[in-house]
Amino acid sequence: MKPTGTDPRILSLAAEVAKSPEQNVPVILLKLKEIINNTPLGSSELKKIKQDIYCYDLIQYCLLVLSQDCSRIQGGWTTISQLTQILSHCCVGLEPGEDAEEFYNELLPSAAENFLVLGRRLQTCFINAAKGEEKDELLHSFQIVTDSLFWLLGGHVQLIHNVLQSDHFLHLLQTDNVQIGSTVMTLLQSILQINRSKRTKMLLKINKQKEEEHRRLQLQLQRQRAMRLSRELRLRMLEIVHPGQVEKYNREIEEKSALIIQKHWRGYRERKNFRQQRPSLTEYKAAVILQRATLKFLEKCRKKKKLFAPWQGLQDLTDARRVELKQKVDDYLRRHPSSQMSDVTSRELHSQAQEQLQHYLMGRALEERAQQHREALMAQISTNIEQLMKAPSLKEAEGKEPELFLSRSRPVAAKAKQVHLTTLKHIQAPWWKKLGEEAGDEIDVPKDEFSIELGTLFIGGTKPP
Repeated sequence: MKPTGTDPRILSLAAEVAKSPEQNVPVILLKLKEIINNTPLGSSELKKIKQDIYCYDLIQYCLLVLSQDCSRIQGGWTTISQLTQILSHCCVGLEPGEDAEEFYNELLPSAAENFLVLGRRLQTCFINAAKGEEKDELLHSFQIVTDSLFWLLGGHVQLIHNVLQSDHFLHLLQTDNVQIGSTVMTLLQSILQINRSKRTKMLLKINKQKEEEHRRLQLQLQRQRAMRLSRELRLRMLEIVHPGQVEKYNREIEEKSALIIQKHWRGYRERKNFRQQRPSLTEYKAAVILQRATLKFLEKCRKKKKLFAPWQGLQDLTDARRVELKQKVDDYLRRHPSSQMSDVTSRELHSQAQEQLQHYLMGRALEERAQQHREALMAQISTNIEQLMKAPSLKEAEGKEPELFLSRSRPVAAKAKQVHLTTLKHIQAPWWKKLGEEAGDEIDVPKDEFSIELGTLFIGGTKPP
């Protein structure tokens, strides 16, 4: 089946090969080298060109040319060596598609065998050649053929077994010529390196498969162990739980299991989303940092520009602008006429303002002193109240503790005296006067009963003489 979208160069070349006589086909096939070399290595376009070359049987034509007698081919060994290069490059990296079995089982082994046959022929011609220039040309062609064989084996390592067991390769190794022998030994060393690397890759692959299999078995054993433990736990619980509560217990277990599964699944999903969003978050943070630094730099530049910018002066006013501004000033003065005041009146107003300001400042100083005195009294009262609250009762007081109940404040001492006299009068009153009274009722005491002894009140904790 011919591919669609075939390269026109391949189409024209295939048509030219089909129409040309047999002796011109090798020279026409050499045009494939130019097409391959002009295409980027490893690109999809090169893969498509190789598929087109294989589908239009140009690789098979190259194999047929390599199996012919060299003396009948135009260009001789030079053309043959270049065709081996073309064949090896076309076979490496080729995806045959539906004809994969024919390509790997027939075409590739045939190509490797033809390379070895050509090498043996070149070896014989090189040994029998007499001229030095002819030997150099034959040796160069032999090296090209061995390089092409090495390239083919590097792309298809399964051919190494066929090459090492080939009689033609054994005959190449048995040569007595130093130059041919060194080239063949270099090829053998390269083949062994490829084979060693192939074995290393196979061993790594086998070890990886074994590790994966071991990991899979371990996971399977863990699942089986977990399932067995779960079944044993359920059986033990069924032995304990009442038969009527079994269905309820199973439903609770299912709900708990579903919650655990959902928890782990959501955690895995969020971690996966975070890992996917981490690059974008990093880019966002980097963009924010760059924008912040850029804005700061631009702000500094603007400040410097304003600081060091020379003063350009005022703009010149035009006559029309002057007329407009004068008209606005006249309108404002017309709407807000200024009151005319004599010098005597202004001096009187100034003196009145000075007197009022002085009176205000003096009153303000008195108010500040009174406020400071009030604050000091309040602080003293608060301190006394705090001491009284922390002091023990009079029944429990010992030593100098009663002094805590003394006050430096005359109003507080007066109030204490009043309360004391009231309490004494209430205690000394006969019982029949206390009938109908309650504990919270206040007893009125005339002022002359306690105001007479105000001079004997304790002030500052001492009794005056």
